Amino acid sequence: MPPLYPEIEPYDSGLLDVGDGQHVWWEECGAPDGKPVVFLHGGPGSGSSPAHRRLFDPARYRIVLLDQRGAGRSTPHAGTFGTDLSTNTTQHLVADLEVLREHLGIERWQVFGGSWGSALALAYAESHPDRVTELVLRGVFTLRQSELDWFYEGAASNVLPDRWQGYLAPVPVRERRPGGLIEAYSRLLADPDPAVHGPAAVAWSTWEASAITLLPRPDLVERYSDPAFALAFARIENHYFVNRGFVDEGQLIRDAHLVAHIPTVIVQGRYDLCTPATTAFDLHAALPDAEFVLVDDAGHAFDEPGILDALIAATDRFAGSADEASR
Repeated sequence: MPPLYPEIEPYDSGLLDVGDGQHVWWEECGAPDGKPVVFLHGGPGSGSSPAHRRLFDPARYRIVLLDQRGAGRSTPHAGTFGTDLSTNTTQHLVADLEVLREHLGIERWQVFGGSWGSALALAYAESHPDRVTELVLRGVFTLRQSELDWFYEGAASNVLPDRWQGYLAPVPVRERRPGGLIEAYSRLLADPDPAVHGPAAVAWSTWEASAITLLPRPDLVERYSDPAFALAFARIENHYFVNRGFVDEGQLIRDAHLVAHIPTVIVQGRYDLCTPATTAFDLHAALPDAEFVLVDDAGHAFDEPGILDALIAATDRFAGSADEASR
C-alpha cells in the first residue's frame, strides 16, 4: 500500500456562490466517473491542501475538496480583520455542502472528515443521511464542553506545559482563569489593534500546531505561524468555540443513531492531544457497528504513519462498494 497516492491536479475548480456574500472554493480531481467523495478539512478554518487529494485512489474516486467559509481560497477570507463571521456556523456549512453537491450533480457521496471535519461530517450526515454512502472519521471531535475545556482551557497543559506558556502569553494575567481562556481570546482576536489581534492569532494557532503530532513537526508550527493563516484560523475556530459549535451539548453523539446504517470507519490516535481518544470511544459506543481503529503510536495528524495506513485502507475498501446510485 502506498503511503499516499501520487500527486494529482484538479480537473475542475471554482468559487461557488452559497449566499450571504460567501463564495466557497471547490475542486475536483481523480476520475470524473469515479465514486464521489467529499473531503472536509479541520479547524474550522484550516482549509484543504494538495496532500488531502492523495488519500483516495484517483483511478476510482471522483474527489471533491472544498475550503469552508472564510478559509483557504474561499471569500471573504477571515484573515482580513473585520470580516463578518455571523453567517459562518455549522448549519451554514452543512447547507453549503448540499449546495455544492447539487451544483456538481452528485446524488450521493462518501464523506471523509478529520478533527473539526469529523464534527462537520457527523452534522451533515445526521441532517442528510440519504446523501451519504459511507463515513470515514479521523481524530473525532464533537464540540462537547469537556473537549473544549481539555485543549483550550488548560487540561492539556499537564502534558505540554512548556508549549502552554506560549498560548497563555497574550492573555492578561487577570484573565487567565479556568474556563475563561476561550472568552479572553475572543476579546483579543476582536481587538482592532494589529499589535493585539496579530500575536493572539499566532499564539492560538501555534499552540494547536505544537500538539497535532506525536513527535514535534517544526514545519507545521511554521505554517501555522504565518500571520494571514493564523488570523483566519484563530478567528474562525474561536468563533465556533465561543458559540459551542452552534450545536446542543452532546448533540452529535446523541443523534448518531440517525447514521447507524451508514458504513463507518473511525480512526483515532491513542496519544491525540487535540481530540483525546475518549470522544472516539463515546462515538463508537453510539455506533457499535462502525469499524474502530485505535492507532497506538500516533497523535492527531492525518499523515502520521499508522493513521495514514488506516485511512487509506478505509478509502480503498469503500472504493469497491457497489453503490452506483452514488454517481
